[in-house]
Amino acid sequence: MPGLLRGVARVAAIAGTATAVSNRVSRRQGRRWAEQDQAEAQDDAAAYAEPEDEPEGADSSSMDDKLAQLQRLGELKTQGILTEAEFQEQKTRILNS
Repeated sequence: MPGLLRGVARVAAIAGTATAVSNRVSRRQGRRWAEQDQAEAQDDAAAYAEPEDEPEGADSSSMDDKLAQLQRLGELKTQGILTEAEFQEQKTRILNS
């Protein structure tokens, strides 16, 4: 009977070790896959994100202001309040600001 107990103990120790190793490998693989998935998700998000740094003067609110000023300027020219030279001068000033 001592040989049988020794054999059972040996099998239990081997099975326990194999289970522990298998679990450790599974966890390690899971972490690696999660890191890869997270990196891919960040890359995808970065590809679809709007640019954070815009060049100076490319601000959408300033662009809207410029367009509104140009429209008013065009209306003044159409009404005959501004001459062609005055219109061109003001337009250049607005676009270069």
